[in-house]
Amino acid sequence: TGLLTSHEAAVGCYGDQAEFCREELQLLDNEGRAVITQHKVSHSCEGKEKAIAVINVYCPRADPEKPERKQFKLQFYKLLQCRAEAILKDGSHVIVLGDINTSHQRIDHCDPSDNEDFDENPGRKWLKLFLHGIRQEEEENDQEHAEFSQVTSTPPGHGGKFVDTFRYFHPTRANAFTCWSTLTGARQTNYGTRIDYIFADHRLASEQFVAADIMPEVEGSDHCPVWGQLSCSLVPSTKPPPLCTRYLPEFAGKQQKLSHFFVKAEQNSSLPEHRNPLPGSQEEEEKRENLNPTAQKSGQKRLSNVLKGKKTKTVKSSSNSQGSLLSFFKPTVTNVVADTPVRQCELLSSAEENGQQTPITRLTPQPAAKKGSSSGFWKSVLHGPPPPPSCKVHKEPCVLRTVKKDGPNMGRQFFVCARPQGHASNPDARCNFFEWVDKGKGGVWS
Repeated sequence: TGLLTSHEAAVGCYGDQAEFCREELQLLDNEGRAVITQHKVSHSCEGKEKAIAVINVYCPRADPEKPERKQFKLQFYKLLQCRAEAILKDGSHVIVLGDINTSHQRIDHCDPSDNEDFDENPGRKWLKLFLHGIRQEEEENDQEHAEFSQVTSTPPGHGGKFVDTFRYFHPTRANAFTCWSTLTGARQTNYGTRIDYIFADHRLASEQFVAADIMPEVEGSDHCPVWGQLSCSLVPSTKPPPLCTRYLPEFAGKQQKLSHFFVKAEQNSSLPEHRNPLPGSQEEEEKRENLNPTAQKSGQKRLSNVLKGKKTKTVKSSSNSQGSLLSFFKPTVTNVVADTPVRQCELLSSAEENGQQTPITRLTPQPAAKKGSSSGFWKSVLHGPPPPPSCKVHKEPCVLRTVKKDGPNMGRQFFVCARPQGHASNPDARCNFFEWVDKGKGGVWS
């Protein structure tokens, strides 16, 4: 929109924005969905320099649960076309590329028959007018063009000014998709859509593009890369672009050259400085214990005081201090004389030294729990996941899913076929098995 531009070397050419109010323009640019750069190229045949503006976009997604985003997406398309055609009119070539978030034709969708109003999608209608080669029956439908007068600035009866470079070179290739659902594993069955494009103005596509394709073999995202190759050569710029970080105030004069990272650093042979520990630190306590090991006998004095009947704070051993969670489900044991786990012989010898006949309570060790008893206890307290049924077609165990959408079934769980999503005609794809989890049978596992 130009509202957020803060430098003088911007590409410019914003077109007629009279149909947008300032608030709409601000909202459309606030999400940072476009990066526009301009480059100079030299045509190999003509020997002339020509400018190419590259509009890299991430178009909004029309969330079915948010109707306002559908209108936002159409407004973004409208502004994108306004800007691209204005730059083109100024004499520069234009490339629009990125995630357009709409599949153009039925051949670009894995299952267009699943959507009854496929051709009536507003975003798809905009693409048909934005791209060169509009169908004749649409040109003759004046009512339809009147409906799109608010979505596109292209006059009715004319084809678009841009070309889908992939279809320019591969007009009939099917199953060429660039995006797949990761939730359903649809990439394994190539059940996706082609929503990532490289659009170029018609002259640039016909004169300079030599190839264009997709790269579905490149993984790491729910999208795959797309690429295009031009025959023209780039003309180097005399200076970095205005938004280069070297011009930002917080970085100016502070950056190092790459060569500085390969210079051998000088080794400091001096001994490290002596650190004074903080008072009361753990390091100081450890040093004190090492210098005065007799202080460790204080534990024996505490034991004598206990046997004499004095009230003294007992010291718990640090070993095995963390009890089992099962102990919280057992009755509490009372009347324990000694809290410190000292061997029985030590208690007897201390009592004899003091010449007292203090009765000593013998602590009988508890027998170890039988193996498997704890697992049986947990099974009686907590319910595990319900046993998965087998799907009817593949006879394979199903997977457990949870409803995440708002509604009466929010949070409910169900079983579906474990295979990845795919076309109904694909035997390796997920079958239509579906079964709700019955809370009365094993409970719900979350």
